[in-house]
Amino acid sequence: MTTTFHLDNALASLAGENRLEACLDALFGWLRDGSPDRVAKRLDGLVLYLRDHPDNARLLAESILGRFSDLELYPALVRLGILSREGLFREISTRLYDRLVPPPVDREDSRDLLASLITRHDKPWLEALPAHGWLRLGRVLMAALESETRDKARVHQQEECLYALEMLAIWVAAEELDPELMRIDERLTRIDSPFIALQREVHAFVESRASVAGGTRSDDYPAIDHLWVMLEQCNEQVARFRRRGGGSLGSSVNASHLIERLEDTLKRIERLIVLTSPQPRIACTRSGLRLWQELLLATAEKGSIGAIWRKSTRMMSRSITQNKSDHGEHYISRDLPSYLRLIATAAGAGVIIALMALIKIRIEAWGLAPLSQAVLVSLNYGLGFVLVHLLHFTIATKQPAMTAASFAAEVERNRRGRSVSRKLARLLLDVNRSQWAAVWGNVAAALATAFLITAVAMALSGHSLLSSDQITYQLRAISPVESLALLYAAIAGVWLFCSGIIAGFFDNRADHIQLSKRLVRHPALQRISEERRERLAHYLHENYGALAGNFLFGVLLGMTGYVGHLLGLPLDIRHVAFSSANLGFASFSDFQGWGSLLVGLLFVLTIGFINLWVSFALALMVALRSRSTLIEPGVLLVGIRDEFLANPLRFFFPVGARVGKHRHGAARQNR
Repeated sequence: MTTTFHLDNALASLAGENRLEACLDALFGWLRDGSPDRVAKRLDGLVLYLRDHPDNARLLAESILGRFSDLELYPALVRLGILSREGLFREISTRLYDRLVPPPVDREDSRDLLASLITRHDKPWLEALPAHGWLRLGRVLMAALESETRDKARVHQQEECLYALEMLAIWVAAEELDPELMRIDERLTRIDSPFIALQREVHAFVESRASVAGGTRSDDYPAIDHLWVMLEQCNEQVARFRRRGGGSLGSSVNASHLIERLEDTLKRIERLIVLTSPQPRIACTRSGLRLWQELLLATAEKGSIGAIWRKSTRMMSRSITQNKSDHGEHYISRDLPSYLRLIATAAGAGVIIALMALIKIRIEAWGLAPLSQAVLVSLNYGLGFVLVHLLHFTIATKQPAMTAASFAAEVERNRRGRSVSRKLARLLLDVNRSQWAAVWGNVAAALATAFLITAVAMALSGHSLLSSDQITYQLRAISPVESLALLYAAIAGVWLFCSGIIAGFFDNRADHIQLSKRLVRHPALQRISEERRERLAHYLHENYGALAGNFLFGVLLGMTGYVGHLLGLPLDIRHVAFSSANLGFASFSDFQGWGSLLVGLLFVLTIGFINLWVSFALALMVALRSRSTLIEPGVLLVGIRDEFLANPLRFFFPVGARVGKHRHGAARQNR
């Protein structure tokens, strides 16, 4: 092999104090050369080459494992792949600073040594390398070593692993009294902590193993089963933290970061116990290979900001999307009564939106400065959306962010079920039908309200409600041919997605800070009777996210044009309900015939399609990621096809829909 010739030369030229680093650099350089798809074959080729060239195998083994006993393994074992105790934002700032001013490198430190050999670009080929490939390479290198060097390396590994094991157990016990964990589970103040019990068991285990020369098998620690029981109890406690923090109690970035750190630490403790205990050789080998792969991948992600952000905020993201999932059930109609109720509440929202659209037209006609106009339009949007919520009406485009979370929850619950394709397809059918029912309710009511307002204005004043310039502008604004209406509809879809995230965040925040309990005891509310105070506190707690999400959604819509003005970009938004109201005011002010109105209505529905599916796709992507699950497109498409062939009308009307039992989520008010 011509490529092995370069490795041959690299091995032959190794000498001096840096043999370990140079050999590892040659090894990793050999493996990363080429596409990740070929890395497994390259590793197999390297193993065959070393078997055929025992001198080079011995040179490589002595250069790596011969200096193994001089290398500090402890820093890598306790830090790589485990989040720091400093917290997420401090960790991010540290990584940013290390990128600007790289820290000094200690070649005797295993963590620094790996960091000097592996970059973030190496992750694809590291993930593509199979564990059995590393196993074959390790066996070839160990076989090439002299027995004395091999025993020395094993003893050093045992000592470093035991030291790291005890330190990690102390870290776990130290998290016992963290305020965030005690808030999530108040039992910690009343029960015997499994974390402290684990630390005691690990200390006894380390003492017994350290007394055994060379790490040979021994029965000096007969209570190894009890150690595994304590570890299992710790894992159960962390799972309880995750369930409660990701559910009704709410979560914070610090809590999410801490629980991820606890989970990582317990996994590392498990690996090290298997490596250092008198386990069967196969179990030790398997655990060692997994640990080696974890250390390599953690090194590749060592400086990644995105990786630590996703990992540290996973539980908080789940809490936010869980709140949206609970509310999303209210937006899904599965039978005729709920379908009609959805249309009715959407029609109520359509009336208010038509009034908001008219106010916006009047504000724009005043000729104000851009900032003043943007502030007034934002207040019009935000307060109008809050009013819609207070009256329990439904805005069609507010549905996707909520229903996507419900869809993701169903994916997670049924991902191992045999009927998953039919269940998910049926849910997607219900979501699609519900969204378009709300769209028709909004659009029909907005058009009818616009017609009535225009007719009354023309009857009272004798002239059209809008000027000819305003009519031309409004009709051109909804046309995808004469304007960037579809792009603006996509921007509105992004803001709709953001409003769902904002609502989920504030709902999570209300749970986290126990808002209702704070308000009940607030000094400024003590003059109100206890019953009214509790009702007010409960309402604000349950609707905290909805009120904030609706108002800030209006601000996002209203400020988009102003941001475009500042940047010199043609930025704007198109919302299906407002576009239908604008179409009504423009068309009825100067009626050009039913053909023109129907074309405009087609444009409005196209805007609605973009609004709905951009926001739904983004919300679904985030919800699935927060639950660490995926959709199998092929399976889902088969289920949709079967459902469509069984009853095509059900995609648009609840024909033959089964009322059956279904999950209603949390008992919160309809938004």
